[in-house]
Amino acid sequence: MRELSALEDPKMREANERRGDDHGVNLSHLRSLAKRLKTQHELAFRFWATGDTAARLLATLVCRPKAFSAAELDVMIRDSGSPKLLDWFIVNVVKRSRHADKLRLGWKDGDDLVGRAGWSLTTKRVVKTPRLDPLLDQIEKEMKQAPAHKQWAHCLADIGIRHPELRARAIGIGERLAVLIDYPASPGCTPPYAPVWIAEMVRRHEETRG
Repeated sequence: MRELSALEDPKMREANERRGDDHGVNLSHLRSLAKRLKTQHELAFRFWATGDTAARLLATLVCRPKAFSAAELDVMIRDSGSPKLLDWFIVNVVKRSRHADKLRLGWKDGDDLVGRAGWSLTTKRVVKTPRLDPLLDQIEKEMKQAPAHKQWAHCLADIGIRHPELRARAIGIGERLAVLIDYPASPGCTPPYAPVWIAEMVRRHEETRG
């Protein structure tokens, strides 16, 4: 914890807080610390118990994902509190656990960050799911009114990118909903507005094939 405190950068914290994240630690430095610690599941629990976001981010890197029960993961996701921590917890822990699909069904219709977690896991299934029209129906009906963090779900764009037969519908839904249309993307980055994102990812894929 002293090392994490020493890594704290007030300017980075200020920038992160504008995005709803309450930490000021460079994530590359955090990964380097995790690499040195290696897997230490009990230590990960102790990091999480501090309630400190940087320590909890570190916990997602040194825990043993398959050792968690579904109930433990459910409690932890509801206590995550910030978008970055939730995203790391999903990618580094839940997706590698044995309970991802069971939890996805319980989280997808939840509010705000819990819903974001459910949709993040649903996005992973887009490649494997044969019938996606019902999912598009739900996105079209609910996404516009969803809390901001839940709207970050990449599911609509991923359907349009990976399923050419549904691409026109996915783009049309994105244009009608206009979710994230004004999101300020950094220079050189693709904005998360679904129609633009779909077009750019398809273009890159075709360039690679060509």
